[in-house]
Amino acid sequence: MKCAAHPSVETGLKCGKCEKPICPRCLVMTPVGTRCKECAAVRPLPVYDVSPVYYLRAVGAGLGGAIGIGLVWYFISLFSSHFFFGLLQILPAMGAGYLLGIIISRAVNRKRGRWLAVIGGGSFLLCYSIYTFLWTGGLLATSMLFSWIGGLWELAALVIGGYFTVDKLR
Repeated sequence: MKCAAHPSVETGLKCGKCEKPICPRCLVMTPVGTRCKECAAVRPLPVYDVSPVYYLRAVGAGLGGAIGIGLVWYFISLFSSHFFFGLLQILPAMGAGYLLGIIISRAVNRKRGRWLAVIGGGSFLLCYSIYTFLWTGGLLATSMLFSWIGGLWELAALVIGGYFTVDKLR
């Protein structure tokens, strides 16, 4: 018996559904046995099957969440302003990243994917930029130049907060 897709290959395998002869290169293992590619109908998991509508919802939730959380982060920073060499700056960043990830995740019905993670990362960057813009009075670059230690804590806050956001969406 010859494979239906590769006529030069001898095979003893058949699709479990349509009984078409298939070779080892053509077979797809499913929970109910071997199938040809047409009968297996391999699709991504529903949680990773993201339509364009969900991307628009993610962008909208990311923008709204970034603006709101950025403002709240600024007001929290007014009260905690760089105690312990900026260690308390990381805590609001972690909270902001986690909260932003949850907002976007719920807006897209808890779907996940690479591009949702990119939208989440960009949203956190916008949130951080809003916070920094307000904190420095409009001078974004001066935030990282407060001091060497302050700049490292700001960078750590940016990285850790971004990780918390992206982790909820990938």
